[in-house]
This record gives sequence, C-alpha cells and structure tokens, in this order.
Amino acid sequence: MSNNITNTRISTKVIRPHFDRSLLKSRIVHLGFGAFHRAHQALITNEMLNKTNSDWGICEINLFGGEQLIKQLREQDHLYTVCEKGAQQSTVKMIASVVESLHPTFDGRQAVLEKMAEPQVAIVSMTITEKGYCTDPSSGRLDKTNALIKQDIVDPRSPNSAIGYIVEALRLRRDRGLTPFTVMSCDNVQENGHVARAAVIDFAQLIDSELAVWIEQNVTFPCTMVDRIVPAATTETLDEITRLVGVEDPCGIACEPFLQWVIEDNFVNGRPQWDTAGAEFVSDVVPFEEMKLRMLNGSHSFLAYLGYLGGYEHISDTMTNQHYRQAALDMMIKAQAPTLNMPQGTDLEGYAQLLIERFTNPSLKHQTWQIAMDGSQKLPQRMGGSLRFHLSNGSDYKWLALGIAAWMRYVSGSDEQNQEIDVRDPMLAQFKAIYDEHGINVSAVKTLLGLEAVFADDLIKNESFVNQVSSAYQKLISEGARSAVASL
Repeated sequence: MSNNITNTRISTKVIRPHFDRSLLKSRIVHLGFGAFHRAHQALITNEMLNKTNSDWGICEINLFGGEQLIKQLREQDHLYTVCEKGAQQSTVKMIASVVESLHPTFDGRQAVLEKMAEPQVAIVSMTITEKGYCTDPSSGRLDKTNALIKQDIVDPRSPNSAIGYIVEALRLRRDRGLTPFTVMSCDNVQENGHVARAAVIDFAQLIDSELAVWIEQNVTFPCTMVDRIVPAATTETLDEITRLVGVEDPCGIACEPFLQWVIEDNFVNGRPQWDTAGAEFVSDVVPFEEMKLRMLNGSHSFLAYLGYLGGYEHISDTMTNQHYRQAALDMMIKAQAPTLNMPQGTDLEGYAQLLIERFTNPSLKHQTWQIAMDGSQKLPQRMGGSLRFHLSNGSDYKWLALGIAAWMRYVSGSDEQNQEIDVRDPMLAQFKAIYDEHGINVSAVKTLLGLEAVFADDLIKNESFVNQVSSAYQKLISEGARSAVASL
C-alpha cells in the first residue's frame, strides 16, 4: 500500500503525533511486534514522545513468523494506527514511535545482533509469550531440553531463541566495552523480570560462565505488569480501521480504552519517562501483578474454557449470560481477591467491577478460543497460587476447581457437540495421548493432574482437591458448561 498511511487521505479524526520523528534513534529494541505491543508499549512510548520531546525510538524485531507484518510496516514508513474501542465510541491514534524494523529471515541473524549491540540501545524489551522464555514452568529455570535452546548451545553465535539472541548481544557489548542494555519483559508472566533473568543467566552459564557472572553483576531485569485487552486482528477489525482511517492499514490494531503499565524502576542504562503517559514506576511490581494475573487473567481463562464449551465465541458474549457474569465476579471477589496482599487502600471490589465492565464491552471481539490457547503455561500462574491459599486455609475454591476442570475438558479436543476443537498448546501431544487412553471420561482427571509441568506434585496428593476437580469435570460431561456455571 506504499505509504498510504502517510498521505493526505487520512481522516482528520485520526489523532496524529506532534513530535519530530527525525530526532528519534533506536534506543529500544523490541522483540515481538505483535498485537499487544502495538497497542501498549509502542503506543505509550508514542504518547510519552508527544509530551517530552525526547529521542526514544523503537526498532521492532520479529524473530519467528510475522515477516509480512514487518514488510507492511516498512512500506508505510513504520507508521500504523491503533483504534481504542469503547462501548459507545472509538478513538483512532496514529503511532509514530517506531523508527526501524528487522527480521532474521530477510535481514539475517547478524544484523539483528548488531542492532542489539549498537551503543545507543539502552533497553531490549519483549512480548514473546510464555513459550518464548524456554523455561520449565514448574521450576522457573531454563529448559535445557527445549529444541531452540539445544540448537543455541551448539552454536551460540548464531542464535534462534530470544534468550540466545539476548545473551549473544550482551556478549558483543561486553567484548566491545559498552554499557549493557536493560532486559525488560512485557509478557503476561508472573515476575516476568525474574523469569527473563533466570533464563538468560542459565543459558549464559551453559556456554560461558564468565559471561554469566558479568550479566548477573551488570544487567537489570525489571518486572512489569501490563494490562490492556487487545484481541488478535481480524478481517473485520482491519475493515473497520480502514473505514475510520480512510486508508488501509494492515498493521492497525483495535483494543479497549483501558490501559495500565506498572514498571519496577530498575534500569541500568536510562529509561524513557513513560510515567508522563500514564505508566507507573514502583519499587515492587509483584502485588499489582498478582492482582491482575489472578483477578483479570484467572477469570479470563475461566470464561474462555467455560465460554467456548458453552458455545460462546467472544468474552463479551459470555457476559450476556447472567450466570457467567455472576460466576466471573464471584470468582474474582471470593476466590481470587482474598489470596492477594495489596498495598493499603487498594479497592479490589471496585477493580472486579471494572473488569466485568471491560469484559462486557461489545465492541471488543475477544475470542474465547484465543484466550484458551497455551493453557498449560497460563493456569499455574492464574490459578495455582490462589488454589494453594484455599487448600491451606480450608476456604471455598469451587470456581477454581470448575475452571481447571473446564480446561481439562477443553484440551480433550472435542466440544459438547462432538465438534473438533483446534487446541493450541505446547503440551498438545501429551493431552492427545491421555485422551486416546481414557476418552472423555472422569478417569482422565487424575492423569492430567499428574502433569508436573502444570500441577506441582503436591496437588495430586490432596484427595479433596482431586475429588472436587473430578466432580466438576463429571458435571461438565453430564450437564454441559452452561449448567455447571449456573450451579455455582
């Protein structure tokens, strides 16, 4: 479409940036130019540039797939639009914080590494999903059996994984006498900075113990909590953006108006003033992170599995069912909020009501199927900690038990009408083997609970927990998801 987005046919309703792009340098290298990053960090950086007149530009890198997206981004001079869709009205913003892009497929790995090693680069940020860290969810350490990691150990100078790229780029900076960059995870992973740090240092240790020590002493890995509902772009979304913008924007994305970013203020080499655009710098992100992971993401997963099984395509569709709406609210307030340890004055009931309002937004077509992906990686963080709290306190966790049972029923690969479910999960082969043996039968529950990567081994030894999940699973088989939710 060759620069359509930069031309004069753009609607006057689009909010354009008013900073001088020629001042920007690639001071942030971002791995994972996906939907969330476009509507979150890149957008906040854009708003910050409007307010500070600084030079913090972003270089976008997709390491796996997304070649077409990078090509399209280049064709439109690295500009794209974000449509913030409220229940009543939409706002469209043009984002101009991105100045460069790379892809190993057509630029080569070396070009990516050299970019990360450039002296002005101060931050390497990431939205690479849970899988991208190549860690073992149960231990939190690097998974040495991961296929990408095994390749990278053999040839660390020519990496494949994001972790391999980061370690090699840090080696180049050390050898050239440059200040290291801060590694900033923006993934929806609990204590994401600690996860990134463990993966990077464990990998460095495998290839060069002196480098591992240098990273440990010199590189910072701030934790962040990110929050904004950003559905994957669909043809419908892109058509709507074309209508609102006046030209096509294949890189455009739609999201909700709400946005939150809490960042641990721990940067080795400077940082942008993101707080001028609504981000919050704190000394400890963990309480905010757990609040979001348990209340928002936990109830999102609950609605995704039970919603999909109940025949609802979008999260907002589940909210039209009073039972689902009430169950999600009760799960937040009764099952998740009591497990949190928040700073004084945090209004968790108000937060829960706000989440229900966000889930109800009919303008956001957030698919239950999309949220249901990679459950084996997500459930331990979203429900595991709360579960332990209730088991040790003897309190009620029936919402969590039903949510886990619904995930188990979902990964069987067959819905309530015996239609195939396109299950996307790194452990799909294990689920298939379990269901080939058991069929959709309550006997599968114990075997699924035996998956140590998802459930720590103490849970399968807890008889009342096993019984509660088993009876929730049986209810899903005999009555279906809608009835099981209503009975809560």
